Amino acid sequence: MTPLFEPDPILLGFIFVKKFVYLEVLAVLALLRVILGNGLARWPALVTLLLALGGITTSFAPALGLTSGPFYTKAAQMMAQGGGITALLVPSAVFLICGITKGARWRWIDAVHALMLLALLVLWWWVS
Repeated sequence: MTPLFEPDPILLGFIFVKKFVYLEVLAVLALLRVILGNGLARWPALVTLLLALGGITTSFAPALGLTSGPFYTKAAQMMAQGGGITALLVPSAVFLICGITKGARWRWIDAVHALMLLALLVLWWWVS
């Protein structure tokens, strides 16, 4: 007999990816594009990196005891908008600009990002 309130494993996976994986991997991809890229592709990657680092900092702030002050409150409210998906889609949308800029190198970064975004959207659709 299964317990009455057993959560769906896909839901747990989505929450884990949304909270602890997506922004971290996106930050690494953006950092790679900033370091290895050239031309205009670096600027959207830099904005993406800053947005992702802000989201990561906000996610881990309670564990670090950094929850006092108006900055954390506003950042946490922004991270919670749309069930938390908005905070993931905005940096991803900015990072998509890197893929369409002229002269962007390391196209495998764009392919990894596209797969990540597709997986996130499928998981979001599945649990909604």
